[in-house]
Amino acid sequence: MKMIDAHMHLSHIESFKETAAARSLVDYSVEGLLREYEENGVVLGIGMGVTETDGEGFPDRGAATPMGLDMVESPFPPQIAYCPGVNPHTLDQKALDALERDLRRPEAVGIKIYLGYYPFYAYDDVYQPVYELAKQYKVPVVYHTGDTYSERGLLKYAHPLTIDEVAVAHREVNFMMAHFGDPWVLDGAEVVYKNRNVFADLSGLMVGDAAECARHKDSPVFFAHLRHALTYCDHYDKMLFGTDWPLAPVRPYLQFVQELIPEAYHEDVFYKTALRVFPKITPLVEG
Repeated sequence: MKMIDAHMHLSHIESFKETAAARSLVDYSVEGLLREYEENGVVLGIGMGVTETDGEGFPDRGAATPMGLDMVESPFPPQIAYCPGVNPHTLDQKALDALERDLRRPEAVGIKIYLGYYPFYAYDDVYQPVYELAKQYKVPVVYHTGDTYSERGLLKYAHPLTIDEVAVAHREVNFMMAHFGDPWVLDGAEVVYKNRNVFADLSGLMVGDAAECARHKDSPVFFAHLRHALTYCDHYDKMLFGTDWPLAPVRPYLQFVQELIPEAYHEDVFYKTALRVFPKITPLVEG
């Protein structure tokens, strides 16, 4: 079965480099990622655009929109696409024009908004032009939701319930809730269940190497809240596989999601739903 990793990273972010070296023990490079993909049948990874400057580090108020994958040279390898990231602090007309230019590229398949890392709610007026671009170019908007991988983040902005208002106002746009809003996954499940245009990826639910992933996966209570939410939502066909690489190696994370999702829905979660949410990737994986 072909698989699509709907959420990974390939940017020069210090926290990613430190995690790869000390916790997940992956080779944090384009070559390292593509090697793991080849070994595990992953035909495409969707990178979430994010950058940081020397002065502040992510979440960086000075980062220019659109944020890309600064470890990947153009032309992109055929196994990699990306969602250009948005920094609301610098989102003027010039930045919107640059974002639109990015969206014309075949490998730019969505838009990433970092709720919680930046102190703006999903429904803030600053993002309204972004939603109009998503509608125009028929790409989804991906939100960071839930816990932030930085203590400088503000959690109230990353709660998944804030997406409901946007989903109702912009029915023509698909939205993907990264990390299913963890730890508020039951709230996230309600937003996915209620709104036909909201989906969720299952990335970033654990951090560490294969042994650490196995410890969490096999705990009787660590993912009880997640299993509850998935059962309540009862829409496995609206979930997407993602690794949040380099936070965990591909293979143990893949095995975790395989055990989490009923086998009847594996083809949806690992492949077909990504084609629904990110229509621009179809020629990349099936062309």
